[in-house]
Amino acid sequence: MREFLVEITTTVPEGTSQDEIDRRRAAEAVRSRELAATGNLARLWRPVGELRSIGIWRAADEDELHEKVLGTLPLRPWMTLTVTALQSHPNDPARTDATP
Repeated sequence: MREFLVEITTTVPEGTSQDEIDRRRAAEAVRSRELAATGNLARLWRPVGELRSIGIWRAADEDELHEKVLGTLPLRPWMTLTVTALQSHPNDPARTDATP
């Protein structure tokens, strides 16, 4: 699977009931755990003092990422995404294919 840096900003539409917000947030937590279990969600952070998320997500390609991974999130209709495809850096200390 390829890795992608995904920045997510979620904006709740004005007039949305608190019940709907709570329902979607609870479903989002469940779906995120499922995607972590399948390896599609590797890491997720929230910048200090901000209401956005930054994560490392995995999928076969960007189409699959949008359609079968991010597209399955209950909050997706309220999200703005910035997706950056990643590749290993030669100096990455976590690289397993590095040659001495």
